[in-house]
Amino acid sequence: MSAPETVRIDKWLWAVRLYKTRSLATEACKAGHVTIDGHPVKPARDVRIGETITALAGEVRRTLRVLALLEQRVGAPLVKQFAEDLTPAAELEKQRDPGARPLFLRPKGAGRPTKKERRELEEFL
Repeated sequence: MSAPETVRIDKWLWAVRLYKTRSLATEACKAGHVTIDGHPVKPARDVRIGETITALAGEVRRTLRVLALLEQRVGAPLVKQFAEDLTPAAELEKQRDPGARPLFLRPKGAGRPTKKERRELEEFL
């Protein structure tokens, strides 16, 4: 199996396990959460070896350098062959820091809190 000459950015992000599905990678590109060398990209943009990709994955802004191209998803231990992680340690700490997370998380579109939820919230505060 030879390495492909060109790969779409959404496909590459999915293949190196930055996003769980290719659809999520595509949506991140469309929302402007993915940049290559500081410029926002569309999902169909081709990736080149040596480029620096910054992507918002959850709460963490991950920075990766492209080492090789691939189209198929690979196992986690093999990702090191295709991407070099340049994410600062302070950015990775966001994921582990419980103080940075909100105290209450209501799903978007859930509407107003019920009487029971409001009472629990007032009791907590």
